[in-house]
Amino acid sequence: MILKIVLLFAGTILAFWISAICGGGASLILIPILNLLLPTSLVPFSLTIGTFTSSASRIAVFKKHVNWKIFLWFVPFSIPAVLLGAYLIKYVNPNYLQLLVAFFLIANLPQLFASKNKKEESEKPYPKSALALIGFLAGFISGITGAVGLLFNRFYLKFGLKKEEIVATRAANEVFLHLIKLIIYISLGLYSNTALWMGIAIAVGAIVSSYTVKYILPHLSENMFKKIGYAAMVVSGITLFTSTSGKIVQQDQIVVNRSSTKNKSVYTMSWKNTRLVVEYKASKGLEIEKTVQPDELSGNLKQKYDQLMEHYDDVQIEKVYAFGKETIHEFYCYKDNVLTKFKA
Repeated sequence: MILKIVLLFAGTILAFWISAICGGGASLILIPILNLLLPTSLVPFSLTIGTFTSSASRIAVFKKHVNWKIFLWFVPFSIPAVLLGAYLIKYVNPNYLQLLVAFFLIANLPQLFASKNKKEESEKPYPKSALALIGFLAGFISGITGAVGLLFNRFYLKFGLKKEEIVATRAANEVFLHLIKLIIYISLGLYSNTALWMGIAIAVGAIVSSYTVKYILPHLSENMFKKIGYAAMVVSGITLFTSTSGKIVQQDQIVVNRSSTKNKSVYTMSWKNTRLVVEYKASKGLEIEKTVQPDELSGNLKQKYDQLMEHYDDVQIEKVYAFGKETIHEFYCYKDNVLTKFKA
């Protein structure tokens, strides 16, 4: 336990150094690490302790660089969104949202290789009213995952903020979100003693990082700052995609199989209680078979299922799609481990 906390502390200092240089991203760097140490539902609590402390310490260090006009557009719309996101954390699997965040971050790859002149000519700043939508989305995603990080850094860059302004304004915008999230997570019981100690380690590391990084930023040019920011977005996206997709495959029991003969190729994917089969036959063409639950049936199909259940131990249903043909349902009926197949 102590060794884990020490390693997390050292990793946090490095992550928040990178975060300050890039204008954000420590949360997205730390999520994969915390996923190895804590249950997914407790990760936002530990992460938010650290990010709240980081935002507060950065405001203290860079307070003269806060852009208060952006702050006044952002915060009023982000607060109700973070309440909604934090409430839904008990009902929404954070892994799927983390996966979407990963795709969004990886999509910044072209920006990393764009030339300075081309970038300046092609990109136009968003209207300030767009901050209302950005604030809402940032609050909602942060409420569920515990992190926003680099996700909205591109919008700050488009508003023409300098590197110190991005660091300070993001901190001011997000400090209220983190405080609200902490209150909600505690009220919902989404914390533990281990999660608390992990959060404290992140918080101390964040403070050390905030008070030392001010000696690094003056040595970076604005263009280098932006390039590092886009690079960090892409790297964070790839890391988040790798760790999150692995957890989704494990939790949802996703299995993909392939089999083939001379005249037929079959791809089968199982996902929770759903089974999808893609089958290609030289004589019949492409067919897609999808598992159907009994409660999805209606009319004659429901009536047929009920009749079959009176005579068989188990009945499984698949819906078959074939190009240029009428969609049909196949009923796989088992009696004493003997299979009988019906079509409707």
